Amino acid sequence: MYILVKYVHVISVVLSLTGFFLRGVLMIRDSPLLAARWVRVLPHINDTLLLVAALTLAAMSGQYPFVVDWVTAKVLGVIAYIILGILALREASTRRMRVICWLASMAVFGWIVSVALTRQPLGFLAAMA
Repeated sequence: MYILVKYVHVISVVLSLTGFFLRGVLMIRDSPLLAARWVRVLPHINDTLLLVAALTLAAMSGQYPFVVDWVTAKVLGVIAYIILGILALREASTRRMRVICWLASMAVFGWIVSVALTRQPLGFLAAMA
């Protein structure tokens, strides 16, 4: 069962990044497709599945935020990713700032994945330390 939940989590991660990347491209191009209902709803469905899978994995493995350092780092990274994503796709006042937040959010996403793969709180940043 753990492996199945892990695959659901990983697939949801890939879909989340792909969807966010494509919505960023639509934002840069000022595409009216960005306002389509399905473009706004599908990410929430996927991200809910991603969160449920993540919580299930934490419960199954006994690795919880604020107990296991790399899991804490991932949770804090996800919070940063969400804030940057909101700024990128809705709240930033200029297109330039939205693009900067979009790029920063994808960098944070990459860092989160590196934390998960290395199980080190610094992820790929550990190589620089």
